[in-house]
Amino acid sequence: MLRIHFSDADLGRTRLASRPDPLWEIAASLHRLQSRKGAWAYAGWTRMARQRLRENGLERSVRDVLLRLYPRAEYFPDFLTPAGALDGFEAGVESILATPPQRILEEVTILDRTVGAPAWGGRLVEPAARRELVGLLRAYHEAVVVPYEEVVLAKLEAERAARCRGLLDGGVEGMLAGLGPMMRWRPPVLEVTYPTQAADRDLYLHGRGLTLVPSYFNWAEPVAFADPELPPVLWYSMLHEPPPGGGDDPGKPLTALLGRARAIALYATSAGATTGEIARAAGVSASSASRHATALRDAGLLTSVRHGPSVLHTLTPVGAAMLRAATRGAGTAAHD
Repeated sequence: MLRIHFSDADLGRTRLASRPDPLWEIAASLHRLQSRKGAWAYAGWTRMARQRLRENGLERSVRDVLLRLYPRAEYFPDFLTPAGALDGFEAGVESILATPPQRILEEVTILDRTVGAPAWGGRLVEPAARRELVGLLRAYHEAVVVPYEEVVLAKLEAERAARCRGLLDGGVEGMLAGLGPMMRWRPPVLEVTYPTQAADRDLYLHGRGLTLVPSYFNWAEPVAFADPELPPVLWYSMLHEPPPGGGDDPGKPLTALLGRARAIALYATSAGATTGEIARAAGVSASSASRHATALRDAGLLTSVRHGPSVLHTLTPVGAAMLRAATRGAGTAAHD
């Protein structure tokens, strides 16, 4: 668990990112290629990504370079996801290129000690090697992240709308309290559930505030910089956590009440989902997904708005309360 300690000054300096972090989305998407966790939510993207990596001749480089630097494990180097990337991809890669060699060496050493670094990792202290890495990151980003930018932006806007409701109702503390089951606000501490292999630690903000960055490709694994001296940033999942019971079953209570497809549709809209995304999550046709969304909307559980050529569905307060109750119930049953 990560415990983030706030002062009154920190609450005043806490903000929610207004755009996705492209370098973090690269890192989290590489983790999706290494895990089956939450696979149902990314099935369409995974198929597209593997096809485009083949078509662009990137499979070997991704396997031998990127997956070695971004393991889905307890640690990967902080310099690969600089806070400057919140200003866009170009700002982020400039930060990578400008990283002091000593810091790179220290972080590659930690990677090696933690999970094993590639033999060539130390070469990243050389500007030419970093430029080569940045070129590969650019090619990967354009091949498999850029095609999903509209989806990511739609989900980010839905997440920001949800967090703004908490802000309006209860200020920054209200926003923190609504961050979902992977995070719990216990004033003045935000408790963050970390991957099980990570050691418990405390992060004291010391008046710096916290930047919250919703992530599309992160799945139930909130992450902050390992180095407490870096700007405090917390990346977290817009999908929050996999359905209770695992796999594509959103939990027996909802399934019994709504039926499997509508239960999955309700869960899929927890951070906003298009009709196509509901169809992929539930394994049904687009027309069936539209009918399920209509039924849930008529029951007052979700609301729908047109976003460009797509229709974006998000939970109403009633739908969110139902999902939270089912999640708590399933979690309690699992421990009985």
